[in-house]
Amino acid sequence: MAASSRAQVLELYRAMLRESKQFSAFNYRTYAVRRIRDAFRENKNVEDPVRIQALVSKAKRDLEMIRRQVHIGQLYSTDKLVIENQEKPRT
Repeated sequence: MAASSRAQVLELYRAMLRESKQFSAFNYRTYAVRRIRDAFRENKNVEDPVRIQALVSKAKRDLEMIRRQVHIGQLYSTDKLVIENQEKPRT
């Protein structure tokens, strides 16, 4: 993979993770982060430039979808789950 492609893919990966962590719902947030990591790991050994470009295009579309979903999710507030309200132990 060319250096510019690698940089582009890493930036896209970071952007997708950053956006996914903004989901207000715990289940959506954890699913999105896990799915992004799995998808990038699954395709890390792809070397065909055409296939890489197709995957990058798909990831860009997915990033835009995540941004829309985060925005929609922020319009509707929900209560936090029990797992999210755990206090950290005091030392």
